[in-house]
Amino acid sequence: MSSAVHTAGVSVHGVAIRAAIVDLDGTMVDTLGDFHATLNRMLPEFELPEVTREQVEVRIGKGSEYLVAQNLRIFLSDAQADAVYPQAIERYQHHYAEVNGKHSNAFPGIAEGLQRLADAGLVLACITNKPTHYARELLRIKGLLHFFVAVNGGDAFPRKKPDPMPLIETCRQIGIAPVHTLMVGDSQNDALAAGGAGCPVVLATYGYNHGEPIRATPAAAYFDRLDQLPLQLPA
Repeated sequence: MSSAVHTAGVSVHGVAIRAAIVDLDGTMVDTLGDFHATLNRMLPEFELPEVTREQVEVRIGKGSEYLVAQNLRIFLSDAQADAVYPQAIERYQHHYAEVNGKHSNAFPGIAEGLQRLADAGLVLACITNKPTHYARELLRIKGLLHFFVAVNGGDAFPRKKPDPMPLIETCRQIGIAPVHTLMVGDSQNDALAAGGAGCPVVLATYGYNHGEPIRATPAAAYFDRLDQLPLQLPA
């Protein structure tokens, strides 16, 4: 067990935490409505039926490219979906620029939880698989952007979560080692990225996890509201 002084007042298994990297979709903001609305603008342009919220929810978490490709495959063969995809992703991004933030809301306790972490001395960064400019705009719309010293989207690095690269590179940006950086997410993707990077992870119980129970994914803690997350997690 580490004997580090907990100068920030936050620790996980006895190790001082000095920063938190927070996921966006499903962790801070319920963006299912934005994704649902965007897909249902795009799909009819290809003479495809609209999708339900339930169909969209289980496909969230791996970026817009994955979301579009998997929703095309609901109605098309793999070969057909691959042929349509280049046009579909372009139209999806076009519509998302208009929809971003209009059908979404921050989850209860998010602003208060971020303020609590900041007040405890943590440096805060955001990592998401959505494009960086959409992420920054969504955070601005929801009044959360000012909490973060860095916002890195799926286009910021060559690889996305669940690859650990975004966490490793963001830790390098903010100058804090992964072992002292808490990953706050809502899915197995976040946990896998954190594990690969060497970050402890805590997971929201209310987010998007491809329809799987989040407590089946190992984590230091699970939280129903970010503002109720304990600041000291025992070994």
